[in-house]
Amino acid sequence: MAQLRPSGPYIWVTWAAKLLTGENSCEWAAWFKAQHESWSWEKAPSGFDQAGWMMKHTALVNQLRAEWEDKGYTVTTEAQNSFALRGSAATLAGKPDLIAVRDKEAVIIDAKTGKPQPSHSAQVMIYQYAVPKALERYRGLELRGQVAYTDHGVEIPPEAVDQEFVSSLSALVQRLGSDGPARRVPSAGECRFCDITGADCPERMKGELQVETATTGDF
Repeated sequence: MAQLRPSGPYIWVTWAAKLLTGENSCEWAAWFKAQHESWSWEKAPSGFDQAGWMMKHTALVNQLRAEWEDKGYTVTTEAQNSFALRGSAATLAGKPDLIAVRDKEAVIIDAKTGKPQPSHSAQVMIYQYAVPKALERYRGLELRGQVAYTDHGVEIPPEAVDQEFVSSLSALVQRLGSDGPARRVPSAGECRFCDITGADCPERMKGELQVETATTGDF
């Protein structure tokens, strides 16, 4: 049986980014993972090539680190950038791939080896909001962001993290941190990639089967 986290809900930035951009719609899945200890619930098998992805990602991070260091920045990577920002409803946690600092400027860079997605930019924007609050050494710096793909980068200026964005993020964190379950939105596409099994989500299999087709269209 899934065990509640004794220290309270714990939300990863990647979950929040996909929900904010609508790439994921089932807030219940993120709510469940935020509320319960990861080791305490059964995981669905995945065909994802984790080792292959990690090798490609690590190579890109190393390349980016060298490029930013050549520009005169001091660069920290991955585990060096881990943070946990505790609020009244939940803890928001993340691990930016790189943070490059020079003088009074800091750049948060997230490396992506796949196709561009809106959630990639939202993920960096959450980092821009949370990092200076959670990590004192970045307070007072001009903090901009970048999503770095293998062939191009997407720049995210500081002003992108405006009050509307912060309000949307705060409202989402409040919902995921609430005692009451968030809404379930089972669907074929989302259930297919969800790691929560039917043991904890009885609607999972229903979601996988609810793909309706019709042959009466006039086209």
